[in-house]
This record gives sequence, C-alpha cells and structure tokens, in this order.
Amino acid sequence: MDLEIISREYIKPSSPTPSNLRTHKLCLFDQLLDHIYAACILYYPLNQEISLSDSTNIDLIVSERLQLLKQSLSETLTNHFYPLAGKLKDDFTVDCNDEGVYFVEARAKTSLNEFLTQPDLYLISKFVPKDGNDRLAGAHVAKVQVTTFACGGLAICTCVSHMFGDGTTFGLLLNNWAAIARKNAEAVKFPYYNASFLFPPVDEDPKYATCWRTAMFVPFYKTRRPVTRRFVFHAKAIANLKAKATSPRVQKPSTVEAVSAFLFKCITAAFKTKSCLRKPHLLAHAVNLRRKIKPLISDYTIGNILWHANALCTEDEVELDGIVYCLREAIKRLNGDFVKSFQGDDAFLEYRKAIQDEGEVCSKAADRIMFSSWRNFCFYNIDFGWGKPIWVSSTGSDEMVTTFINFIILMDTRLGDGIEAWVLLPEEDMALLELDKELLAFATMDPSPLDIC
Repeated sequence: MDLEIISREYIKPSSPTPSNLRTHKLCLFDQLLDHIYAACILYYPLNQEISLSDSTNIDLIVSERLQLLKQSLSETLTNHFYPLAGKLKDDFTVDCNDEGVYFVEARAKTSLNEFLTQPDLYLISKFVPKDGNDRLAGAHVAKVQVTTFACGGLAICTCVSHMFGDGTTFGLLLNNWAAIARKNAEAVKFPYYNASFLFPPVDEDPKYATCWRTAMFVPFYKTRRPVTRRFVFHAKAIANLKAKATSPRVQKPSTVEAVSAFLFKCITAAFKTKSCLRKPHLLAHAVNLRRKIKPLISDYTIGNILWHANALCTEDEVELDGIVYCLREAIKRLNGDFVKSFQGDDAFLEYRKAIQDEGEVCSKAADRIMFSSWRNFCFYNIDFGWGKPIWVSSTGSDEMVTTFINFIILMDTRLGDGIEAWVLLPEEDMALLELDKELLAFATMDPSPLDIC
C-alpha cells in the first residue's frame, strides 16, 4: 500500500493554557509505567449519498473534514485536554507548553473499501504517526495521523503516551473531541486532574521501582518476531462460551470473562505442545480501579488508575469455569483496601510490597498471558459529524522485539454484541494456535471488517 506524507504540523490549543496549569503532575500509577504510545485507529467511509464520480467534490469534502478535525482538536485541548499539547519532561511531570499535538496528514492511493476487504495487519502501522523520537524526555504526549483514501474515506489514528492515561482516559478524549466537532455541548464530559492528589507521586526516582517490576517479568520476555491475528467472536458463540463457563461456583460469567478464559485455555494448550514443563500459567488482566474504592473515583479521572489481576491457573483449573473462578478471585484481591493503600504517606512502600507479592505469584508460572479490555469505551459511537466508524482497530507489528509479547486486546464489534480479539504471540506459538479446531469452531480468524456487524 503506497502512502504519501502530505504535511506535518502542530495543533495548538485555541487559547493559551493558564500559567498555573503549565505543569501536570503524574500520579503514582503513571510514574511506574514505561513511555509507550497507546494507539487506536478509526476508519470512516465517505457517506453513501456522495457521488464518487465527482472527484472535485470529494476533495472539497475531505479538505473540510480535515479542517474540522484540526479546529475541534484545538478546542478540545483548550477546554479539556491541555496536557496533550505539551511534552513529557521526565518521570514526574508533563510540561504543558502549548507546543501542540503532532499532527500528520497522509494519503493512500488505494480505496478504504479495498483495504478493508482483507486488511493486512502489518500495513496498519503505516497509519500510525512517527516523529523519530523514542526518548521519554521531550516526547509528545499525543500524536495524530489522518490518512485519506482515494475514495475519500479516512483513517484517524490517535496515539497517547501511556504515562498520561489508560484506556478510560483514551475513550474520554476521543468522545470529547468528536462531541466538540459536532458542537454537541451536552455530550462533552469534563475530565478531572486530581489523580496526583489521590495517589501522590513519589519523590525518589520511580525507575527504581520500575526496574524491580521489570526484573520480575524478565523470565517471560522473549526476543521474537511477534505475529498479530484477529479472532472475532459473534454473539451466538459468546453465549455458548458463557454457558460452558457456568458452574455452581461461577454464576453469570461476563463476556470478557468467558472469552478471556477460552483464549487463555487455547493459548496455553499451544504452549504445552512445545514444552514438558508442568508449571501453571498466569492470566493477567488489566483492571480499572476507579470503582474499587469508596467513595468511587470518577470515570473522568485522568491517569492510569489500573492494576493487573494475576490469576495463577494450575493443571486442576483447565476448564472454562475453573479459569474464570481463578480470575474472579484475583480481581477480588484488588479491593477498596488495596486501592487505599496507595493513597497515604506510605504509598510507595505499599507499592513495593504489592509488586513483591506479585513477583511471588509470577515466580510460580511458566508463562504470562496479558489481557486488556477496550470494551465499553464507545469507540464505535465516535461521530465527528459524518457518521460512525465502520471499523476500529489496534495496530499490528512485524518488528523483532525483546519484550513481553503474549498480549491480547479485547474490543467491541460494530454492533457491540461481539468481541474482536487482537492476539499478539511469538510466530511459532501463533502457528499452533491457528490450527486449534476448538478455537476456530467459536471464532473467525482475520475476517474482513466489512463482514463484521
């Protein structure tokens, strides 16, 4: 797919950020994350009623849409997300200097429909904005690339540093940006920047703690070429998985629980065909902590208010109900008392204790499979004024990496009653997973987004 970069610029806030807001303090949970970008891509076709034969009209419409995206982003930065117009200064702060969001315009020579008929997941990386800076200090908090297709369709990729916020923060940003573009003031939700007050940052170098945590995960790191595949579960298959996961000790398993347990079962089965190790495997699930404490923390609180629930699944827990039970027990441990322990003067000491406890669990595992649910972020409701996206995607990867790459993102399908699982595994493990007959009986691998409802 040929892609041409048309322009690069910075979208600044429509009015200057007040001097008292020039420094955004990261909270404890933010500090302890590596600087990586979370990326989400929204795909919009040209409206059906527009004549595709009138290229001049299409060019005008695309130009107007690009201008609307820039203008509304500028307003979003001013009223709600001013730190995104700044840069990361260090592990403690964002310099809200109003330099602007790095904004790239690109043009693809193919049509959106042609790409979506059978998307190459490795080509999706072409839609991701790149600025050549991999360092923390001076990194853009947010980057955007809008790629226009020959038919007038758009792919809008938004990247936000994970040190600034989690998926809940990401969803709030995109939905606010779209509401402002539509001039729908009632749909705009004001963010809260009180996370550093709720969870005070540490004064010493937080990378010491990051090193402790990283050291615990080193046994799970691999230098491999990862492979990305999409497995789509439709409503009927999910209902069947929920029924299979139900037992006297597991009542009413959720969609995320049932699909996560099933994928975990299939992936660990693939692992076991290569290894004679009888050690249990670890299912780690990202958990939003905002509703784990009383009084509840607002869903509009900006930051990484999350933790990983680590469920150690032994040979005795290989069926779906057993895996769901282990996951529920792990999530129960992330209760109100657990969250409150990070709010006092001893928050950093409590963090050290928490990762030591986590390390004890990890030491018993042969491998670790991580899940992150992007459900209920309302990505398919993001309408900038020309309709909702036809597809929402994560990004693929084909670069050699030395990292933890057993990773699954769970996303909604377009109508919201299905699950699209983005699975990232080492090449040899994915080759085994692709042959799993039980998995393929419940899920479709890499279907066209045009066929997914």
